[in-house]
Amino acid sequence: MTSTVNYASQRIVILGAGPGGYEAALVAASSNADVTIIERNALGGSAVLTDVVPSKTLIATADMMTRFSDAGRLGIENTKGKAPQLQVDMNRVNSRVLDLAHQQSADIKRALASAGVKIISGTGKLTGPHTVAVTDNTGLEYDLHADFILLSVGTHPREMATGQPDGERILTWTQLYNLREVPRELIVIGSGVTGAEFASAYNGLGSQVTLISSRDRVLPGEDEDAARVLEDVFERRGVRVMPRSRASAVERTDDGVVVTLSDGRKVSGTHCLVAIGSIPNTEGLGLETAGVETNESGYVVVDAVSRTSVPHIYAAGDCTGVYPLASVAAMQGRIAMAHLLGDTVHPLRTDRVAANIFTTPEIATVGISEKDLAAGVYRGEAVMLPLTTNPRAKMMAFQDGFVKIFARKHSGTVIGGVVVGPRASELIYPIALAIEKKLTVDDLAATFAVYPSLSEAISTASRQLHTRV
Repeated sequence: MTSTVNYASQRIVILGAGPGGYEAALVAASSNADVTIIERNALGGSAVLTDVVPSKTLIATADMMTRFSDAGRLGIENTKGKAPQLQVDMNRVNSRVLDLAHQQSADIKRALASAGVKIISGTGKLTGPHTVAVTDNTGLEYDLHADFILLSVGTHPREMATGQPDGERILTWTQLYNLREVPRELIVIGSGVTGAEFASAYNGLGSQVTLISSRDRVLPGEDEDAARVLEDVFERRGVRVMPRSRASAVERTDDGVVVTLSDGRKVSGTHCLVAIGSIPNTEGLGLETAGVETNESGYVVVDAVSRTSVPHIYAAGDCTGVYPLASVAAMQGRIAMAHLLGDTVHPLRTDRVAANIFTTPEIATVGISEKDLAAGVYRGEAVMLPLTTNPRAKMMAFQDGFVKIFARKHSGTVIGGVVVGPRASELIYPIALAIEKKLTVDDLAATFAVYPSLSEAISTASRQLHTRV
């Protein structure tokens, strides 16, 4: 049956040009909808400007430094001495980081303009269920009518009332790229994903890192075996981890910072990164006026097709609190547009989200967790194969990591996996594909893998879960 909907008559206004916003705009524009996107900063949002793109670029530099420091295991030595004589020029590193972020932003702007999306530099606020009040960056104010609205306004770093960032010594992760030198002694408050990534990165760049964790281990919400590997690596590389320690205050001194813990202990350093979570950018957005429901933390409540409590208002990205990943934000935005335009819709399945932590080694996960198996949420079996048994890993002198696969009992259907190792973000994809397409461990095992390769570990682990019929 041919659709009679005139998509060009649908006027869509999108607040925020992060991954959720710009991906949604491209989808809607491809159906000839009238799309306007409003963004107060450069296009791409925090993911491109201050978060994902810059942080992963910095991490790539740190990873290269770490590989050089491990080169001795491959028989490579610097002619000037036993250890490689490498130095980090933080000005050049951060210049490259910011240049790449701006290039990516420019690419997004060109793509949106080419697709026919109208771009407004400014801010928007809901003043009714179909009305957005715009204040552009020149100060001009006017209203826009919309048939549909998508909120993709992101989040900002949570700050400590007793340790306000100054952008020089006390920093949020958005301010790190202004540093002119590698911090000599960096204190990281927070052992979640952001804290662990930057602790790993600056350790690789040459900082003496202290990681303060309020929990009993690093990455408390992640796979325990993966967290244990990272903690072992941190210990070997000189990262000082302080578990069960809650920071209560940060103060600047003449030449550094002092962090006071809740039990009275103090820790000194030259710089402090506060990585204690995020706050949604929903305050003052007019959500109450439009009738959009938020939870107690201020996140916009959405369903699996990105609808809010108001049928024609959708939301995507970190401001929904669903999953703080750029890939999820983009998927939410695409799903929202497909739904409101009457296209084929596959509701978001958070149990199929592939995620990666860009530490060294990387930690990638997808599907159910081992905790789910232990709690009886799923009936399944698990196998873990250390990378030390993989020929390619041995050749490349990778000694930390593993592949773990979860499969249903009897059927062998793949339902989850964890990869810890170099480029785990790439290696998790075949496991994610297997989950999405309901493949079995036998399907993975029967697929040719290159020998030698790291991906061969996935095939080998799958064979260990084979059940004879």
